Amino acid sequence: MCGRSSLTKTEKEIEDRFGATFYSDELERYNPLPNYNVAPTHMMPVITNFHPDGIHIFRWGLIPFWAKDAKIGYKMINARKETIAEKPAFKSSFKSRRCIIPMDGFYEWKTEGKVKTPFRIVLPETPIFSVAGLWERWNDPNGQEVHSFTIITQEPNELMATIHNRMPAILSPETERLWIDDELKPDDLLALIKPYPSELMKAYEVSKRVGNVKENDKDLIKPIDNQGEQGRLF
Repeated sequence: MCGRSSLTKTEKEIEDRFGATFYSDELERYNPLPNYNVAPTHMMPVITNFHPDGIHIFRWGLIPFWAKDAKIGYKMINARKETIAEKPAFKSSFKSRRCIIPMDGFYEWKTEGKVKTPFRIVLPETPIFSVAGLWERWNDPNGQEVHSFTIITQEPNELMATIHNRMPAILSPETERLWIDDELKPDDLLALIKPYPSELMKAYEVSKRVGNVKENDKDLIKPIDNQGEQGRLF
């Protein structure tokens, strides 16, 4: 599962990284930037297969077009790689509505007995990376069109296996554009999703405050040992 992330870079840094441009009217809705504690229902930047040169702002938590209300989005924050081609909620999006989601880190909790410890995971050599996702359009009861997305998860690599049994589908800079290429066949798309190399990732313990969606400040991304507490590093 991936239920928390961060994106603390500037608009220009994101645009330069992906060679894409924010739409000014959507950027006005994107608040806050930077976001140290991205959570489901937050509005976040995505780059879609429909507009690969633009950056849209979509809601985290996919709402299928056939949904009766938006609450289902809370259950659709992640989509398992193993079932996206068949599961009714995702198969249409997998076929024709894919996106990449910029991040500069994500959080996961390591469970030991009754204790859950939060870790932040980053890619030191790729300050802004992308995760494979799916997006959807849904009309609310008032006729307002809502755009939403889900993050694809997969089996963990060696690093993530020490923390959790799933990890987000991180794409390399070389393959991320292929994920939103409409010419690729389903089998080729699925082949792009594989555990990111452990040696290119780093995990460190962070404050338990990150579990509170109301907390959102730069201290959340600092290692525990930088806050006067002893932490763990992988």
